[in-house]
Amino acid sequence: MQPDDERIPTHLWVMAQVRRCNDGGQPAYVLRKGERMGGLVLVKLALLDGTALVLIQQRDLNGRLGWMPAKGDGPIPEPEADAYIARTTDRDPDLWVIEVEARDGLNPFEGPGV
Repeated sequence: MQPDDERIPTHLWVMAQVRRCNDGGQPAYVLRKGERMGGLVLVKLALLDGTALVLIQQRDLNGRLGWMPAKGDGPIPEPEADAYIARTTDRDPDLWVIEVEARDGLNPFEGPGV
């Protein structure tokens, strides 16, 4: 990380977001730690019905972070989500993986103040 880089290190952002979720009554877990300073984040939203949404964090051309579906546009069976996550982390050892229990399917890491 460059000294003039204003980005928050990934490990601090992840821990703050997981704590915010847990403090708000929404269980969230770090399943895999990636590169401390600049690793991207993959979120598994467990819908608690045997399915999940998988979202991956990506930067646009201007360097802004956003979220996009990593596997399909809708919920997929949890075993399929877990297999996708395993393949993805094998290819990208810098990737962080967070699981959030989210019956509503809403990403708690998206929006203002995050």
